[in-house]
Amino acid sequence: MAASKPSTSTDPNTNIPDYEYTDVNSNIFHIGSFREEWLNRLKPSNYSYEQEHEDTFDANFAQEMGIGADTMADLKSVCSLDSLRCHPVDQPPDTDFVPPDPTLRTLIQRKKKQDHRASLKICKNRHDLYADELERLTVGRKPEEEADMVPEGEVVLTINVYYPATFEKFTYVRPHVTLLMTGSHSLAELRDAICCVSDLQVCGEFSNTPDMAPDFISKDHYKSAFFYFEGVFYNDMRYPECQDISITTIEWAKTRNFPAYSQAKMEDTRFVDLKLKVGFPYLYCHQGDCEHLVIITDIRLTHENDCLDKKLYPLLTHKHRVTTQKCAVCHVYIGRWFTTDDQFAPSDPCLFCDKCFRMLHYDAEGNKLGEFLAYPYVDRGAFN
Repeated sequence: MAASKPSTSTDPNTNIPDYEYTDVNSNIFHIGSFREEWLNRLKPSNYSYEQEHEDTFDANFAQEMGIGADTMADLKSVCSLDSLRCHPVDQPPDTDFVPPDPTLRTLIQRKKKQDHRASLKICKNRHDLYADELERLTVGRKPEEEADMVPEGEVVLTINVYYPATFEKFTYVRPHVTLLMTGSHSLAELRDAICCVSDLQVCGEFSNTPDMAPDFISKDHYKSAFFYFEGVFYNDMRYPECQDISITTIEWAKTRNFPAYSQAKMEDTRFVDLKLKVGFPYLYCHQGDCEHLVIITDIRLTHENDCLDKKLYPLLTHKHRVTTQKCAVCHVYIGRWFTTDDQFAPSDPCLFCDKCFRMLHYDAEGNKLGEFLAYPYVDRGAFN
């Protein structure tokens, strides 16, 4: 049920996504209409969460295949799990063990990969091993309350949010996070689910008062943001201090004969209301100029093996690991401060952990030594 699957129908229907560029992105379609198209073509049993009774399944299968009851019974006997078992029932199998001289092609290839991995001296770190653990923990999870169940026939979107454009190393290569969201979620809920280090930055210089707690972080003070999808700027206007930061781009485009852009509120816009392309890069902008690519990679209907607890959505399924920046002095602890115009620092600017920063720049009574400027630093690795 992936949205990027090409349509085989000869009847042109804009509700059915087709490739605009092969294996790259689809054409523009309306998500809500796409969902309705699936629901009209499928039987309710195809997307129901209720498991079909075994006898009913056998009868439907026999009818569809045109076979009798005796043949169906023979098939169930031959294809049962017991007939495929190669070890005693009371002996659990070792799924990692491959015989020394396998004859099956799949086992031959698996044996080659196992031998190759054994010859490598570098193994995966724990971040790589558990990168997708969040998704595995929620597969098939059901809510405790019936009211929290994701309704049958709901649409689920897979969304990749990339690093900000200022982070050159992984800007166009790896998504920062991958989220699952339902069609009933609003764009404001997507915005709240995106973790960006620029939202946690503390504004100001604190060399004279390093113990003073900041009044706010950037996200508390600069709340304006927008998403851009197919000619529409969706602004966050939930708070009185929010501003329309897309108006500058819109006015600039008017003077250069660009197509007219429109505006809407992200808190009033649900995903089922959007028209977009699957696989196409869109924009999320916050903190004035912190820009992220947002790519919707899949749109499908929910099924019984999905996480069906609405309270767990937006569901984080993958988070990329970033190497932390260590203190320039001890090279052990993560940086908490960076300084400029600092006579005690080996470089300008220089990164310090909290302990090294205070030992080098303040006496036992906490008085400032020398002249320097100090700014709080939030490491990207804090999200690992």
